[in-house]
Formats: sequence, structure tokens, C-alpha cells
Amino acid sequence: MSAGGGRAFAWQVFPPMPTCRVYGTVAHQDGHLLVLGGCGRAGLPLDTAETLDMASHTWLALAPLPTARAGAAAVVLGKQVLVVGGVDEVQSPVAAVEAFLMDEGRWERRATLPQAAMGVATVERGEWRPKEGTSDGMVYALGGMGPDTAPQAQVCVYEPRRDCWLSLPSMPTPCYGASTFLHGNKIYVLGTRIPLTGGRQGKLPVTAFEAFDLEARTWTRHPSLPSRRAFAGCAMAEGSVFSLGGLQQPGPHNFYSRPHFVNTVEMFDLEHGSWTKLPRSLRMRDKRADFVVGSLGGHIVAIGGLGNQPCPLGSVESFSLARRRWEALPAMPTARCSCSSLQAGPRLFVIGGVAQGPSQAVEALCLRDGV
Repeated sequence: MSAGGGRAFAWQVFPPMPTCRVYGTVAHQDGHLLVLGGCGRAGLPLDTAETLDMASHTWLALAPLPTARAGAAAVVLGKQVLVVGGVDEVQSPVAAVEAFLMDEGRWERRATLPQAAMGVATVERGEWRPKEGTSDGMVYALGGMGPDTAPQAQVCVYEPRRDCWLSLPSMPTPCYGASTFLHGNKIYVLGTRIPLTGGRQGKLPVTAFEAFDLEARTWTRHPSLPSRRAFAGCAMAEGSVFSLGGLQQPGPHNFYSRPHFVNTVEMFDLEHGSWTKLPRSLRMRDKRADFVVGSLGGHIVAIGGLGNQPCPLGSVESFSLARRRWEALPAMPTARCSCSSLQAGPRLFVIGGVAQGPSQAVEALCLRDGV
């Protein structure tokens, strides 16, 4: 293996979280990793908030969340961490928005979402003004699952100075748990899900791929994903959006087939506006779903998840954008699926998730120069 491949990466293991959790909300602010809420061993949303000091490798308990929740979104605005939406102890989506003030160590309530939702996608755009303690940017909230369990098409923007949410044009395709990427003045949205039709229960992934122009405040439908997959991983790098792996489910032409894991790789070129389904020789080494994916040092990396084995996967692989091939990377120290993840500089954090049960593990895949 070349030095630019597996040997360029290493795992950094941090002290485990005091509280094991899955579906936790994570943020990175000025050398501190925050882990907020999530579900614990009892399967109920937590109000627990903890922070890891990256320099001393020590965990500290923070003031608990005013609203216990799991599956919330987080946005860092200077010295504040905004927690948006989620689901509460009775499995109902919440509209609550709360800000943790890092310097003061306390929570403040903010203007609530126009509609309660879990699985909201958030994007922050703008600059923080430290002297004024304000942001001239905006926080965009897209989609989510409402109290009726139906995906929402709502789009709204939060103005920190006025502490208010304003409605924007709705998404063409209602969604929750979507992947979003800010590129230039556009927010790209993919990986959406909608209810099955005909009264059948459950959720079916769709192939919609759409972009919101922040200046014109209009939506554009782009060509759909070539294949329909649930729990796929998505990343953006070097002007392309990648959709990886997932769980292939029965469709109109193979209705009676069983769901199965795939190693599919599809790439959307933002400049040319088209999808390419990479050939079999360029598919991932392992078939996987519900895994962590990110872009690190010119590589798209795929970490852990679920596959055809009885336990979560510990395997890790990367696609070199320069060499256009997949390479094995050092395995996860703790094999897991359903992890929270966050990229901070040369580190891709993998936090909590499920091993035998909810996990306390905090590990980061690093570029060796950044360890």
C-alpha cells in the first residue's frame, strides 16, 4: 500500500464519554467537543450534556439540556451552540431551539421552530463577529419529520440578531434525515425519504436531488440519483457529491426481492450537472449501510456501519480522488453503526452509536500529519 493510502491515516482514541448514547447531537467549538442529548441504554432521550477538552483529554459535565431530546441538529455560532428540533421522551418531535453559551456555561431558550420536527437538516452561512457577540450569518433549517410522522417540506431561516425564524420556499420533495451541502450560494439536498404509498407502513428512500439558491431563494431539481437506497452515506469533495452504499430495497421491478446491502458508488459532477454510476471495479470493498462517511485529505472515507455480518462492521476504506481507487484503512478501534460524526480540521470524529448497545466510544480518523 502506498504512503498516500492507508499509512497516511491513523486512529486517535479519546477517553470514552461518561454517558453512552446513540443519536446524540455533536458540535466542535474552540477545542471542545460537545455531545448533547441522544438516547441512552433505556432507549429514552437524554438531557445529558458533556464536553471533551481536546487539549487535556478530559470530560466535563455541562448544564443539562432544558429539553431532553435525541436526533437534534446543532449549529455553532461563535461562542454559542444552537440545538434545533429532535424527538422527546414520548417519541414526539419538538420545536424547541436552545442555545448553550460556552463562556457562561448555561442554556438559553431561543425562538422555536415554526413546526415541531426531528431529523431537521441545518446549514449555517455567514460570519461571527466576536467583538459584537453577534452573527451576520443565517441558520437554514430544512425538512424534518413532523408529529404526524410525515416528512416535511418546510424551509426556514433563523436570524440570530432578531431571534426569529422566517419561512422560505418549501422543498419540492418533503424529507427528513437528509444530507445537505453548502457549495457557493446553494444548499444541495439529497438522501431524502418519503412514506410508502398505498397505506403501507414504513419508509422508502427516494432519489430526489435538489438545490436551494440562497440569493434567488428558488429551488432547482437536479437529475435524480441513479439508484434507490436507504441509509446510504453522502459526502462532497472537489466539486462532486458522492452517494455510497446503503440498503437496496424492493422496488417496482423487483417488489418481491429482499432488502440487501450494496457497495454502490454514484458521483454527481456539480459543474456538468450529471450523475455517474461508477463501474463495478470502483465500488466500495465492503457492502455497508448506516455508516460514517466524510472527506479527508483528498479521500472519501467510509467507516463501520452494518453489512452482511451479524455484528457492526469495523472495516474502514477510502477512495483516493487522485488515484481513483479504493484502499483499506486501519480498522475502527470499536466497531459500530448509527454513529454521530463530525469533522474538525484533519480529524473525522466517530462518536457513540451502537456496538452491543449504545456506545461510549469517541475515536477520530486522522491524517497522520494532524495527529
